[in-house]
Amino acid sequence: MPDTVLALERLTAGYDEAAVIRDLDLTVGTGEVVALLGANGAGKSTTLRAISGLVKPMAGRVLFGGEDLARTSPSARARQGIAHVPEGRGLFFGLTVTDHFRLGHRGEHLDEQVAYEYFPKLQELHGRRVGLLSGGEQQMLAVARALARRPRLMLLDELSLGLAPVIVEWLLPVVRDFAKEQQCAVLLVEQHVHLALEVADRGYVLSHGQIVLENDAEHLRANRQLLVASYLGEHGQERDASPGGSS
Repeated sequence: MPDTVLALERLTAGYDEAAVIRDLDLTVGTGEVVALLGANGAGKSTTLRAISGLVKPMAGRVLFGGEDLARTSPSARARQGIAHVPEGRGLFFGLTVTDHFRLGHRGEHLDEQVAYEYFPKLQELHGRRVGLLSGGEQQMLAVARALARRPRLMLLDELSLGLAPVIVEWLLPVVRDFAKEQQCAVLLVEQHVHLALEVADRGYVLSHGQIVLENDAEHLRANRQLLVASYLGEHGQERDASPGGSS
């Protein structure tokens, strides 16, 4: 079993005192890719925001390398090695590709060469303004900026949004390679379930803010009916946990 980088312990979080996610238990280990799946509104993005500090937990804990992050600001979490690629990419259209690698938190150095190693096409586009890039190239840059931070944990929210599946089929294996080669833990939210499970080691399914299913990716791929039932909220609170999985 890989060393645990991220652990959520009975995490409850939401907005305006209304819980969106409740009592989540989840782990991601060194070099592991974990898919967080579920229908729209299930609480996937809220989970990522709670981990990166953009949403304050109502209860439970977020542990990073065994340390409770309760009093750690979003910027401090980034400096400690948590890279969050949000839905919508978070890019500046008037700046060039190279400019984006100069934008870091105070005292932070982004390793542009690491980004180009995994996304060589970006080196060819280094002087181009982001507003002139295709959607796939913009998403490539968003992920590359996260890689350039050499993170210990990477949170990826809906990489495929607005992109053709063929681009996602190319993009996700790069994330898989980075996780393995750099021993980075990855928590991946993805609407294309079959693509996510092709690169993931394990998966969790959220339904109405609670985890209703967890197992290794191979098992989830092989049990499509169970997965669909979980998405539709028909699986109740039962968990189908693998012996090696977390609970």
